[in-house]
Amino acid sequence: MRKFRGSSHSRSRRQFLYRSAGGALAATSAALAGTTGWLVSPTRAVAADASSAVTPRRGGTLVASWGGLEPQALFVPGGGGSSPFMTSTKILERLLKIDEKLAFQPVLATDVKASADFRTYTVALRKNVLWHDGKPFTADDVVYNVQEHWKPISAGVALKALKRVSAPDAHTVKLEFSTPVPEFFFKSILAGQYQVVVPKHLYAGKDIITNPLNNAPVGTGPWKYGQWVRGSYVSYTRNEQYWNVAQPYPDKLVVRWWGDPASRSAALETGELGVAFSNPVPARDIDRLVKTGKIAVDTRGYENAAWTVTVEFNQRRDHVKRREVRQAILHAIDRKFIIDTIYFGRGKPAVSPIFRTNALFFTDDVPKYPFDPAKANALLDAAGLPRKNGTRFSVNLVAAAWFEENAKLGQYLKQALQDVGITVKLDSLDRATSLKRIYSDYDYDIAISNFTAPLELVPVVTQLFTTDGIVKGAAFRNATGYSNPAMDALVDRLTVETDNAKRQKLAHDFARLAATEVPLVPLVEMESFTLSRTNVRNATTSANVQGDALADVWLAS
Repeated sequence: MRKFRGSSHSRSRRQFLYRSAGGALAATSAALAGTTGWLVSPTRAVAADASSAVTPRRGGTLVASWGGLEPQALFVPGGGGSSPFMTSTKILERLLKIDEKLAFQPVLATDVKASADFRTYTVALRKNVLWHDGKPFTADDVVYNVQEHWKPISAGVALKALKRVSAPDAHTVKLEFSTPVPEFFFKSILAGQYQVVVPKHLYAGKDIITNPLNNAPVGTGPWKYGQWVRGSYVSYTRNEQYWNVAQPYPDKLVVRWWGDPASRSAALETGELGVAFSNPVPARDIDRLVKTGKIAVDTRGYENAAWTVTVEFNQRRDHVKRREVRQAILHAIDRKFIIDTIYFGRGKPAVSPIFRTNALFFTDDVPKYPFDPAKANALLDAAGLPRKNGTRFSVNLVAAAWFEENAKLGQYLKQALQDVGITVKLDSLDRATSLKRIYSDYDYDIAISNFTAPLELVPVVTQLFTTDGIVKGAAFRNATGYSNPAMDALVDRLTVETDNAKRQKLAHDFARLAATEVPLVPLVEMESFTLSRTNVRNATTSANVQGDALADVWLAS
């Protein structure tokens, strides 16, 4: 179900751009030329938007939440999951963003130009921007972030070819690379989930990871840090010196956490909660909430953040480190049952780490593992793992229960694997313990986790499978320990290929290899949704709404 509400942006149908190079799909050079240029969706839904001409109303307090829990810090350099992503991006801004029409839009950068050989990029920065403490934002801030924040921590392998970054003047940054860097790839870095800009004058000479400012960030965004009441909420106040003088519209923003989905449902019904992102309640509750007439559901805003639930096989552990065993296990899993029973029909079976929503790179031409317990049993027998007293071997299954559905999936997988002779010890764990067990201690045989996939595969998706993605303690990276020179070489080629048709082919090769090796397997392409009170307008004006600054949102009377 899609419900469309008021927006200051017109909603128009967009067509993917083709050229006839042997029938290959590629963006036109005109579309690639500008910062706002490359449309990446085959179609966009169209709806009448009677309120698009209405002047946004100023004032009020917006209370927002999401389907997860309180972050470990308000800003976590390099990631830390969706919770700090939501809290930090109201204060800290990126250079570009991808909007709801799937086009790049300027934020702190106003223009991005590539050299003819794609080895040099010149970025023009917005003028007259102030940090929240009144200091001017300049090119030196961006140079610092590229050198000390993005390359070593948040962007990682995406910037490994960077040779030099410089500031020719106060509002220009020049980045030089040792290899060609595809333009969509580069702009995706600038618009990336974790490439926010922090102030050099407050971070230089200090450890960015442990800086106390990470719990009280100073940024350039529409909202200024107010107060963090641990265990309850963080409040923000309007930035009266924001570079977009009309925004933000509410006086105050509060990001609040509720410990369970039932509490979020109740808060939406009473009006205590205004808008909640990323599947804030179980899918079974959506229809009931919408029928109240007070709440709207919207599935837009996740095009650059497609959610999935995964099973991950620890390559350090006996049995599951063998590819044939992993493939056998997949045949024991009924994905349709998972979707129908756990997700109430709101999802699709995943076929690879590249999802159907990714119009740039998706391919269906990959190995698949349909539900077939007889085949699973036969493959396990052939692998030399016969049943002995009904059991082939035992595994420790860790379910990261930050979503209710993950805990239920753990219960289902325990039964499904036991049906083919695999004894399961199931641990359904809270957020902090799950992060430690899976990504720091590697203490599991099979894990249930999640990730969000942007349109650009490098590095967020690819680093789940590459050797350089193995970073002990780094959440949502390669915790399985999978290392394959063929995969590493393939991703290296994908990182430097500037021809769009060739790059698409490499992406298809990546999908096929990942779906053959299966160290980490997306099971379900989850249908993501936002729930909001009907007086909340413009809550989904980006392609990754949880990390949107919420500068466009306003409250009708």
